[in-house]
Amino acid sequence: MTPLDIAIAGCGPAGLAAALLLQRDGHRVTLFERFDVPRPIGSGLMIQPTGLAVLARLGLADAVIRHGARIDRLLGKTGETGRTVLDVRYAALGAKAGFGIGIHRASLFGTLHDAVTAAGIPISTARTIAGSVLDRGKRRLQFDDGGTSAPFDLVVDALGTRTPLAPPTGRSLAYGALWATLDWEEPGFHGSALEQRYRKASVMVGVLPIGTPPGGKRAQSAFFWSLRADRREAWRARGLAAWKDEVLALWPACAPLLDQIVEPEQLVFARYAHRTLRNVAEPALIHLGDAWHSASPQLGQGANMALLDAWALAKGLREERDVPRAIAKAVAMRRRHVRLYQALTALFTPVYQSDSILLPFVRDRLVGPLSKLWPATWIQAAMVSGLIGNPLRPLGLGTQQHG
Repeated sequence: MTPLDIAIAGCGPAGLAAALLLQRDGHRVTLFERFDVPRPIGSGLMIQPTGLAVLARLGLADAVIRHGARIDRLLGKTGETGRTVLDVRYAALGAKAGFGIGIHRASLFGTLHDAVTAAGIPISTARTIAGSVLDRGKRRLQFDDGGTSAPFDLVVDALGTRTPLAPPTGRSLAYGALWATLDWEEPGFHGSALEQRYRKASVMVGVLPIGTPPGGKRAQSAFFWSLRADRREAWRARGLAAWKDEVLALWPACAPLLDQIVEPEQLVFARYAHRTLRNVAEPALIHLGDAWHSASPQLGQGANMALLDAWALAKGLREERDVPRAIAKAVAMRRRHVRLYQALTALFTPVYQSDSILLPFVRDRLVGPLSKLWPATWIQAAMVSGLIGNPLRPLGLGTQQHG
């Protein structure tokens, strides 16, 4: 395909990865960002073997591994009895299983953003996008100040769940989470595991090692506490001391982490939504990542799915002779995997974040014990790693092995 003029809206993982891939294929790419200075939002996340496969093709996997923390296991227990109800090991997938990487969003963002800067890809900042309009087969971005962009052959929407480039859809989830980035404390925690403790399905606390960020001196961890959105003000009114007592009753090992939290502002509340766009592509427009599909982070797939979307778009443009065929191919390569993980997330979210009494009872006394047996061990590892449904084959990717 001849080189195209492409606008990418949003500087998250999907937007930055797409910019790098498309610019390397010879397209003229411009990124648009609403902040004066591009920056990440949030705390920790997990990069899975699927996301690492894309980052490896970008030459960035080693940097992500260096600044993150290797995760070989997900371990969840009930706080009251200490019963293990979740024990997922990547090794269950076999000798070439790979692993996850716990990493701060700022570290992932910095790695991608530095590569974009080094490639000379222009970023138009302080441009809040309000919509888009077709113009003789091309598409212009519309900004909140009333201005419009030059026409582009393709607009890539990577603006996330609340994108103004797509109609509202889906539903907000009742439960979100309070997040904090804290110094890592080794005693009492597994250094290569995401650990969680539960009380029924309405209370969950988790600790994820996320490595040492560029320029940092100490390893860090992401600490999170599930909370219903409509109980946030009640949580604040109770005060930190009462909340810390509740956390310690559930998981005493968290004491060194809680000592670092001295004011409520250290905990950032994240809300989640479950949405899947019906129309992923329009003339000269495609939605990627959370702009296409967003869900609860129960399976930790958001950034990884976004990276796969970016790779699919680049592959479609590389292999087809015009934009409509290219974006149709990109969507076709990703649609089955997206549908699968949207369904799995919708299924499992209430098991770990809901007001249900029955679901956690079944989880703790039936599903938990059975999940320790094969083939459940393999199925769980495949779901968590993002590899269930074999999403890499249609994309021409393979999992990357690193030390």
